[in-house]
Amino acid sequence: MHYQCLIVDDEVELAQMTCEYFQMFDISCAYVESVQAYEEFMRNHTIELLLLDVNLQQDNGFFVCKKIRETSDLPIIFISARQSDEDMLTALQIGGDDYIKKPYSLSILLAKVKVMLKRMEQITAKQSSEPETETPKKSYGGMSLDRGTLSVTIDERRVTLKAREFRLLECLFEHRNTIVTKEQLFHEVWGDSFFSDGTLNVHIRKLREKLEKNPNEPEMITTVWGTGYLLKL
Repeated sequence: MHYQCLIVDDEVELAQMTCEYFQMFDISCAYVESVQAYEEFMRNHTIELLLLDVNLQQDNGFFVCKKIRETSDLPIIFISARQSDEDMLTALQIGGDDYIKKPYSLSILLAKVKVMLKRMEQITAKQSSEPETETPKKSYGGMSLDRGTLSVTIDERRVTLKAREFRLLECLFEHRNTIVTKEQLFHEVWGDSFFSDGTLNVHIRKLREKLEKNPNEPEMITTVWGTGYLLKL
């Protein structure tokens, strides 16, 4: 069976309430209480988005996210009572798409879920409508992007990126040598403007670590303070 959203949270009452709230707005949703239950659920069902708690009885949501990212770009929103910026940065660095602190607003969470589901639907539709003969490669100057392998080649050095990192770099590449605002990046890469600056900053930092000679003094992906970023080619 297919669900749009799965909640993995051992706070059963909160998970059930969230699930029922989503269903009121026509978002098919289910919940499980543990990593073991999640693994069993995924053997028999498919989902489009995962809401994942960090503290799960004997297990850790960060571990689950890392495991998923080895094989999948499934959207993951962390929902956690852990309030520190360090936890949020960890969640984003290992591949989480967003981090929502408990107690959360059901309406705000629903809005984020709806936007992310719509974004994934648009990506799927775009990919299915693209001609099979269209080349996935784009080149300019010393940089070449290959969507087929999610890789970038810079001066003959090839680097494989995660899907979100690639989409972010691709957006900067499409607007190379011009300032791309944070709002524009959120809309083109994440599909909405609900995400925090921290989400974008973490992904920019990961790109710099993989592409720049000195990530602490970037020459390629530069910050335009208060506005956005610029890819210099």
